[in-house]
Amino acid sequence: MSTEFRSPFMSANESVASPSGRHDVLIIGGGAGGIALAASLHKRRTELDIAIIDPADHHDYQPGQTMVGGGVFQASQIRRPMRDVMPEFVHWYPQAAEAIDPEARRVTLDDGRALDYRALVVAPGLVLDWGAIEGLEATLGENGVTSNYRYDLAPYTWSLVESLSSGRALFTQPPMPIKCAGAPQKAMYLACDAWRRRGVLDNIDVSFHNAGGALFGVADYVPALQEYVSRYGIDLCFQQTLKAVDGPSRKAVFRVQGEAGEEDVEVAFDMLHVVPPQRAPELVSRSVLANDAGWLDLDDSTLQHRHYPSVFGLGDVSGTANAKTAAAVRKQAPVVAENLLAWLDDRPLAAAYLGYGACPLTVERGRVVLAEFGYGGQLQPTLPTWLIEGTRATRLGWTLKAHVMPRLYWDAMLKGREWLVEPASR
Repeated sequence: MSTEFRSPFMSANESVASPSGRHDVLIIGGGAGGIALAASLHKRRTELDIAIIDPADHHDYQPGQTMVGGGVFQASQIRRPMRDVMPEFVHWYPQAAEAIDPEARRVTLDDGRALDYRALVVAPGLVLDWGAIEGLEATLGENGVTSNYRYDLAPYTWSLVESLSSGRALFTQPPMPIKCAGAPQKAMYLACDAWRRRGVLDNIDVSFHNAGGALFGVADYVPALQEYVSRYGIDLCFQQTLKAVDGPSRKAVFRVQGEAGEEDVEVAFDMLHVVPPQRAPELVSRSVLANDAGWLDLDDSTLQHRHYPSVFGLGDVSGTANAKTAAAVRKQAPVVAENLLAWLDDRPLAAAYLGYGACPLTVERGRVVLAEFGYGGQLQPTLPTWLIEGTRATRLGWTLKAHVMPRLYWDAMLKGREWLVEPASR
């Protein structure tokens, strides 16, 4: 049990006029993880003084970006002003966190202010490292180069799909870990389905260039995905990592790992959908809170930091072995809420996270393979298999993805309504 000193702190309102704010719980990140956790904490203990640090002026429903790129949603449907999403009961600091000192239990903002805390939650998400691919940033959004991983580019993805009637379309996936490991494929399947419906798919050479060695990390879902790969005539290219893009010449260079070693292979394209390499923010990766790979060093079960008990975390920045998805955050938030309050009360941490993540793989417009799994690839279906079989493409899966999950996100998860996400017990 921690022996860290704990003191009563002034209210969030008092910190407005103070050069040094003090809060019971300080949350870095106003994304899905930060806001869902704040709501979960407030639901359990309304008198808790909670603050969120986040400079963003908008909040995106990121799982919807694939649907925008597939022509299903409009971009405006998945973005809301941060002021409309930020809970009224929190103190919002619209700045960036500059440094974390877990020994002093203090966070420094980029404007120089210092914020003290009893407990800290680190949830700033991850960084999309566009610059890691030579030439990519100079051509994104033109020359047929796009990515659903950027809000402003997802509409361009759909415009490319609509305009392409022949040629070569490349879809890439970088080395893991990445945000939503199924998203690179989702973009490809929705594009192929649109081309099939227009009757032009046979004129388009589609290939999937995956830095890994398998179509999907959980074997139970591969047969259903492979069926669609065959149906669409997709060429699977494993052990291939995108290294450079020449937009004006419409050429991509892949580092290919073969039996004889590595070689660079140039591939021409008419459309290129890129998923960039991803890493933890430097706020975490260059701090004492990071593990050897640069991610937040958390206990896989409790989501408490392994070395600093007053620090918890959730979301994409976490070094836990789960899939980095919004669905994972939905399960993580109540676990962190329960365990953080237990720690504040000097009680044992009793809530357990089992690694749940969900990836609704949109294999065609109207059908989804609803992959739900936890640590070690253990299947963790939310609904009974007689209602929906997650290892097959189903219409109910599409209904959940296109209609239920967005409402669940905005109106339940971000509001602290914890339906079907009760924490496991340790």
